[in-house]
Amino acid sequence: MRTSDRRTRFVPSFVTILAAIAAAVAGGARSPAQDGAQDGAQNGAQGGARPATAPDLLQPEDLIRLRRVGGLALSPDGSELLYTVRTTDLAANKGETRTFLRSTAGGAPAIQVATGGSPAFVGAERFAAVESGTLQLIGREHVDGEPPSTAIALPPGAGNVLLSPDGKRFLFTAPVLVDPQVTARHPDLPLANAREYDDLMVRHWDQWNDGTFSHLFVQDLAPGSAPVDLLAGERVHTPLPPFGGAEQLAWSPDGSEICYTARRVADPEASTDSQLFAVNLAAATADGERAEHRCLTTGNPGYDQDPVYSPNGKWIAYSSMARGGFESDKARLMLHDRGTGENRELLPELDAAAHGVVWTRDSASLFFTVDVEGTTQVYRAEVAQRGTSGAVAVTKGRHALSSLQVAPDGRTLYALRTTMERCADVVQIDVATGAIRQLTDANEDTWGRLAMPVIDGEWFEASDGKRIHAWIVKPPGFDPAKKYPFLLYCQGGPQSMVGQGFSFRWNFHLMAAQGYVVAGVNRRGLPGFGQAWNDEISRDWGGQAMRDLLSVCDAMQNRPYIDRDRSAAIGASFGGYTVYWLMGNAGDRFAAMIAHCGVFNLESMYLATEELFFVNWDLGGPFWASPEVAADYRRFSPHRYVQNWKTPLMVIEGERDFRVPYDQGLQAFTAAQLMGVESRLLVFPDEGHWVLQPQNGVLWHREFFAWLDRFCKERTK
Repeated sequence: MRTSDRRTRFVPSFVTILAAIAAAVAGGARSPAQDGAQDGAQNGAQGGARPATAPDLLQPEDLIRLRRVGGLALSPDGSELLYTVRTTDLAANKGETRTFLRSTAGGAPAIQVATGGSPAFVGAERFAAVESGTLQLIGREHVDGEPPSTAIALPPGAGNVLLSPDGKRFLFTAPVLVDPQVTARHPDLPLANAREYDDLMVRHWDQWNDGTFSHLFVQDLAPGSAPVDLLAGERVHTPLPPFGGAEQLAWSPDGSEICYTARRVADPEASTDSQLFAVNLAAATADGERAEHRCLTTGNPGYDQDPVYSPNGKWIAYSSMARGGFESDKARLMLHDRGTGENRELLPELDAAAHGVVWTRDSASLFFTVDVEGTTQVYRAEVAQRGTSGAVAVTKGRHALSSLQVAPDGRTLYALRTTMERCADVVQIDVATGAIRQLTDANEDTWGRLAMPVIDGEWFEASDGKRIHAWIVKPPGFDPAKKYPFLLYCQGGPQSMVGQGFSFRWNFHLMAAQGYVVAGVNRRGLPGFGQAWNDEISRDWGGQAMRDLLSVCDAMQNRPYIDRDRSAAIGASFGGYTVYWLMGNAGDRFAAMIAHCGVFNLESMYLATEELFFVNWDLGGPFWASPEVAADYRRFSPHRYVQNWKTPLMVIEGERDFRVPYDQGLQAFTAAQLMGVESRLLVFPDEGHWVLQPQNGVLWHREFFAWLDRFCKERTK
């Protein structure tokens, strides 16, 4: 019997039985499976919705309690979707992820099939999910609450679990100790605590190098099977830390080969030269015999990553950056011919990066996402004709689409959609028309009681005559006859578009709900507006990008509904650099500033950061490289303009931030204090470049808005 036949006959009774069980619980109350799924019912960890006679306004606690949808997976026959919903218990300071199943046709409500994430279909009758260090295989006969039919223990720290297409094996990554620490050489000193290094990359983003590397393992999908380390003994990571995930690994359609991303270079701190490697699993044996690892992308100095095999096995689509050392170069859509070994760019005339590639079942077309003027859209391209610019837009609108899944007939896509006012939900996309239909509403109870902000995309004139795009976000119930405090949001990156994402930290909906008008400016030096616009910030940090921000700021402050005396500039990372720069170069435009994990002193930043390829490209190398580079450091470093500082400043730092070392914020706070500038330092000892723990997040928002309100909700002049 065909898989589709079995599924068609079996699924309705399965869904019906579980729905009946759920309805019977507690006298017909909503089941935990329904909570946070399609109907968005409130679960116990989040507390009940507040009754209100008038719409409420979004609060920091609401952000933490929002259900976060992700982990999208489509069944092989296209009839079902798996997705995850993560809920947060603020009091316990932790979250829980659950996996839900729903029909793509609608009808019966979604049901919970597992705890944990990384969901996948295993044939027609089982699901897979990862929870508490185990790979769970759940049969359809196992209802919510019963143990999985099979549970395979994974090593500590394992992740990026991918099942082979034939359902016989799975791969995963896990940390492996390759370089023992110095203390291991001194066993008679058990209380000694030290690290020792002989080369750079001693720490990365938020952790010190502890001698472990993320290795690739393969294992049979059966209890008692042993994993095989395909990178045994190597000082190499896959995927690339810290952002790389399962998208940097791939199975061939027949399950005989794995393609993975790795950077086998002598100086990883100074290089973006990652490559794709393929390993034939017939040569990988449990006794440690080393299989051949073939490099598929030799000769390209930039990032090669994110392999995706075509269903017919002929091609591997992947992402490639041509310029070595430039982490924000255009991500070209490439095709590797597995027969000839040829690599070619599919869309050389496309002036944008392609992300999240998926194939159609017939291997004739690819879908992918593209950043377009502050939005993220789905595009399609045909494989047959070489050298054409045949990228065709499938969608349009004010949203960001991601996590594409393509139906077997290629006529329908499934994706996650976010906007600035709403976090992710699952949607269905009709390829022919671009029409989008929402399938889940995980936070319906929250959105239903909230007043929404007003969001408009506008264009402003730059000082050089070009046009600057900005998102203008206005408070719920906006009245143009009133005057509002104003926030100039300074984007990080620096090459990172201000798009239609829903941030759980720098959240425009929340800022507007607190009564602020916000300008999110797509200034010079970010994607979505052509590669030339993206490139213009490198070696010009304090130049045109800053003038772009001030052009939008001045235009906004001249509007009758903006109170110029109650304006502030805010930002993180490069946005924090921007705040420090504006402290010394923006005159009296602002009543307050907030810089989170920002760059303050370019010279000390260069010598303390870890990814030297970034500063080598964007700043021109070390400050002693040439007189011209040294002059740029002096011209663009915010610490050179401290004598102009007058605006009240809040500095926020995470002690585990090694990307922009936290001493940058300490230097800025010291400078502000010595200049007699009203200032405050907020430090999170257990956070890095981001604030990730739930209660830390609420505290961050409370202090953030307390500082802004102090100077912008009351007149200071």
